[in-house]
Amino acid sequence: MTPAPMLTALTADIWILPRPMRFFGVETGTRMTVVRLADGALFIHSPVALDAALRAEIDALGPVKAIVAPSLFHHLFAGEWAAAYPQASLSACPGLEKKRSDLKWSRVLGDAPEAEWSGELDQVFFGARTMENEVIFFHHKSKTIVSSDFMFNLATHPSAFTRAVAFLLGQRAPGPTWLEHVMIRDRIAARAQMDRVVAWGAERVVLAHGEIITTNGSDAVDRAYRWLTPR
Repeated sequence: MTPAPMLTALTADIWILPRPMRFFGVETGTRMTVVRLADGALFIHSPVALDAALRAEIDALGPVKAIVAPSLFHHLFAGEWAAAYPQASLSACPGLEKKRSDLKWSRVLGDAPEAEWSGELDQVFFGARTMENEVIFFHHKSKTIVSSDFMFNLATHPSAFTRAVAFLLGQRAPGPTWLEHVMIRDRIAARAQMDRVVAWGAERVVLAHGEIITTNGSDAVDRAYRWLTPR
C-alpha cells in the first residue's frame, strides 16, 4: 500500500507539514514549510524529523538548496537534514550558531536575503524579541509570510488544555501572548521591525504553532502588534 502523502500544497510553490510537539507539557504542534524557488530547488524552513517517506516526497519535489533554522527554538532536526543533504546550505538565526555549536553552519542570517533566495524571499530579523531571535520570511510570488514564533494561533487549538493555557496567556486571536509584551524591551525597534513585515502586504501567514492565516495576513500582523510604541 502506498503511504499517504505527508506534505500538503498551500500554493503552487509552497508545501507544509504539521507535526505534534509539546512545549513545557503543552501541545502546541509545529510546522515545516517547503518553498520551491524559481530554479526548482527547495528552501526548507523549520525542518521536522526526516524519515524515508518524507525524504522521498522532498526528493520528488526537487533538490534541497537551503535548510533554515529561523528561531532559537526551531533547530532540533537541522543536523539530520544537513547530513542527508550535504550540498545544501545550513542557515541559523542569530545566536543559534552558539547554542548549536555542534553543527557546521553556512551562515548566520540577518535582514538581507541571501543570494540563494534573493528576489524571491525577503526577510526581517525580529531581533527585538530576543528569546527567539526569529528571522521572518516573505515569499513575494504567493504573498506568503513564512514564520515560526513571532505569532501563535492557539486559541482555537483542538486540545482543550492548550486553549486554556492560551486563554490564561491572554491570547484570543493570532499574535503574541502577554509574555512577549513583557519580554520586548525595545518597543521602538520592535515597531520598526513589525512595520517592515506589515509593509509586505501578505495575504497569508504560515505559523509553526496553530492554524495558518489564509486571508488578510498583513492586517492580522498589524492587529497583533498594535500594542507596540505608536507609529
